[in-house]
Amino acid sequence: MFDNLVVELGPWSWWLLGLVLLAAELVLPGFFLVWIGLAGIIVGALSLLFWDDAFWVWQLQWLVFAAVAVIVALLGRRYFYNNNQVTDEPFLNQRGASLVGRTATLGEPIAEGRGRIRLNDTYWTVKGPDLPVGTRVIIVASNGRELTVEPV
Repeated sequence: MFDNLVVELGPWSWWLLGLVLLAAELVLPGFFLVWIGLAGIIVGALSLLFWDDAFWVWQLQWLVFAAVAVIVALLGRRYFYNNNQVTDEPFLNQRGASLVGRTATLGEPIAEGRGRIRLNDTYWTVKGPDLPVGTRVIIVASNGRELTVEPV
């Protein structure tokens, strides 16, 4: 049945596959089926040109489809995921990194390299040289949930 459909539709079967994949992207959003659907449409355009040629067998069509899908996905990712944009909040969703450079007072002493500070309404685990309670420290680095401090 599928073979008959491909034979009857000819090069338009690739266009149909591409459009079905693009429609599937609407149902299953993830921004990945767009590239595969676009590859199907490109192979459909090539099939319109080469359909009657002897070298344009179905095996070559599928190889071209796979290669074009990879190329289009890489180019699309490069174009749409370019992170070189200037933003007014470069540390959005990086709360620890946004604290670097701030000063605070130790709420607990740093003993054996670990202690705690309070910034705003959050207690943070800090590491640094052993220091007594009440020492003013500056945050010099962040690695997720732990801040590195030095005395001011």
